[in-house]
Amino acid sequence: MARTGFLGIIVIGLLAFIGSTHAQLQMNFYAETCPKAETIIQNYVKEHIPNAPSLAAALIRMHFHDCFVRGCDASVLLNVSSTNSSIEKNAVPNQTLRGFDFIDRVKSLVEAECPGIVSCADILTLVARDSVVTIGGPFWQVPTGRRDGVISNVTEANTNIPAPSNNFTNLLRLFNNQGLDATDLVLLSGAHTIGLAHCSPAVTPRLYNSTGPGGVDPTLDSEYAANLKANKCKTANDNTTKIEMDPGSRNTFDLSYYTLLKKRRGLFQSDAALTTNSTSLALINQLLSSPLSFFYTEFAKSMVKMGQINVKTGTEGQIRKQCALINS
Repeated sequence: MARTGFLGIIVIGLLAFIGSTHAQLQMNFYAETCPKAETIIQNYVKEHIPNAPSLAAALIRMHFHDCFVRGCDASVLLNVSSTNSSIEKNAVPNQTLRGFDFIDRVKSLVEAECPGIVSCADILTLVARDSVVTIGGPFWQVPTGRRDGVISNVTEANTNIPAPSNNFTNLLRLFNNQGLDATDLVLLSGAHTIGLAHCSPAVTPRLYNSTGPGGVDPTLDSEYAANLKANKCKTANDNTTKIEMDPGSRNTFDLSYYTLLKKRRGLFQSDAALTTNSTSLALINQLLSSPLSFFYTEFAKSMVKMGQINVKTGTEGQIRKQCALINS
């Protein structure tokens, strides 16, 4: 289940994985056509994310939601148009996404340097990585060469994106549908170590509409639940209050998320579900008994894997001029 080895072996294996799975994605894809692209993106992220660190979580979440619907093709960025009013942005799990304007600003800078060359799909993937690195989190390689999709479907987003209410069986099914496994599920869930969540609809069902005393989910630590009801999510329909996914550590990419899971203080039902399966629980225990660098290395591998889901390359799709609009 767990992946171990000396650092050199890990790096060699990772590069081999990148080269073998999607030969048309490659490191430094824009080296000749837009050599400054990745530096422009990185510099913008480094300048602005320190002033709004919670955006790092928002941007990696956007990348995740994009890849789970038609692959990593920036379809989540598309706005309503005269030909499509049922876009991914309107899906329930995407209604709290933010950071679209951040991606648009990065795209405008890259377009000014190299018009029509760098895809929004690559920009989103690079921004997600650079944002995490900027707040002190792990680095991972991002091979580029993705092209942008031209279809955005609200039903597919509602169907394919994991929900906070999912149990382990449903979570694993949704991950398996994308070519990901239980190890990826646990590691990618670790991104919940940063960021915020809205009380409703993600959390309040565990506090008001479950099977335990007072409507509280019996798998949620009672003291934590009482604190959430008294000080954060005071009503069942509160959809404006935001709460920390990893209280006291929401801007630090660390292992405390997994520590909270073991204490039955995972915020979502889908977080708590990770402790209900022996395979996933064993990986959580291994992460907690290992150096932080082990989590970073394994998380990086799963991010590389996710970033290559059903990518469009070659002549597929297009290179959008604006990320929110299909080229006319």
